[in-house]
Amino acid sequence: MDFEPYRGELVTYCYRMLGSFHEAEDMVQETMLRAWKARERYDATRASVRTWLYRIATNACLTALEGRARRPLPSGLGAPSEDPGAPLTPALDIPWLQPFPDARCDPEARADLRLALVAAMQVLPPRQRAVLVLREVLEFSAAEVSEQLGTTVPAVNSALQRARAALADAGVGGAADVDEPDDPGVRAVVRRYARAFEAADVPELVRLLTDDAVLEMPPVPLWYRGSRDYGLFMDRVFRTRGTGWATTPLTANGQPAFAAYAPEPDGGLGLHTLQVLTVAGGRIARNTVFADPRVFGAFGLPPRISSGDSRRAR
Repeated sequence: MDFEPYRGELVTYCYRMLGSFHEAEDMVQETMLRAWKARERYDATRASVRTWLYRIATNACLTALEGRARRPLPSGLGAPSEDPGAPLTPALDIPWLQPFPDARCDPEARADLRLALVAAMQVLPPRQRAVLVLREVLEFSAAEVSEQLGTTVPAVNSALQRARAALADAGVGGAADVDEPDDPGVRAVVRRYARAFEAADVPELVRLLTDDAVLEMPPVPLWYRGSRDYGLFMDRVFRTRGTGWATTPLTANGQPAFAAYAPEPDGGLGLHTLQVLTVAGGRIARNTVFADPRVFGAFGLPPRISSGDSRRAR
């Protein structure tokens, strides 16, 4: 049996379940090990290898999630801050949702990994989460999912209805309300934003935002809503860290992103944050800014670059 062709899609499945790319990779490795040990018991008349692997991965994820707190983003924990000068104190005791490095998996396996959707899914009970992904994203039949979860078809259908209703209540729309990252208009907006960021041009950044744009910065638990507070906070950042930043374009969760490098006293540039952008209606609607070094490692980002290494999104 060759399990490797399924690794990429299993990683994205486990990421949706667990909210952590590192944990997803570990869970897939565990799935492969369990499958290898049980290979003599595999019955091809009952399920395909792919369906069988998803059953093993689902059970492994459900076990891992027992008694565990969900992985949120700051905007899922309370009201936005109204103080752009509030202390930026990390909450390291919270298991924050992590971004997904698109370059690490095949594009076919990354259907609708938007951060807002994955964050909303973390609120669902784990079995509802599994049903939603298996049925809606991976398009397994209700009968296949009932077999994978050891339950009945009516129970699967009921769990799917409850999961859909919970996402609707959370205000998570479909992919149609978010612009595609490969759209030329999106690339132009992101390019303008990156250039304004490098130039510490706050007025230009604000012009590129929607009126109710969201800025959040895990592991710092506070967040801001609205272009005014967004701009005031960015002014604070540039006054504190200076000008002469650099950016490197990326994609994460199927969304445009960039790594931001801040000027350092020795003249070099140090890795500061990974910023994942949501573009809607030709403007930046959300910026989720990650400052956790473990996130940087998943994207293979160098900790330092020279001042001439900036590569803007083209």
